[in-house]
Amino acid sequence: MTEQLETTERRTDQINLSPVAADKVQSLLAQEGRDDLALRISVQPGGCSGLRYQLFFDERTLDGDVVTDFDGVSVVVDRMSVPYLNGAEIDFVDSIEKQGFTIDNPNATGSCACGDSFH
Repeated sequence: MTEQLETTERRTDQINLSPVAADKVQSLLAQEGRDDLALRISVQPGGCSGLRYQLFFDERTLDGDVVTDFDGVSVVVDRMSVPYLNGAEIDFVDSIEKQGFTIDNPNATGSCACGDSFH
């Protein structure tokens, strides 16, 4: 018997948030007692390889922001970061070796040894 797995299509024209990451964001917001915050993801200069991701909760929406809803979680990307993040998937990993949000970005051509930045 073959098991049928439901897969979600990965979009290449915007950021993607996995269901696991969306659940974690909702859990963190519930812990804070806030439902008015969005997950903001941006790309900033820095790190060994030149660019670094920033993820944080934000209550603001700025001119040119791209806002996408994932199962009730608003994800905001500023207009300067959009080209770097199109097609990227944000996931959440919780294992013995690692816990936290991860970003699988097809636009990154390389990263530093510590994995903290990309180019």
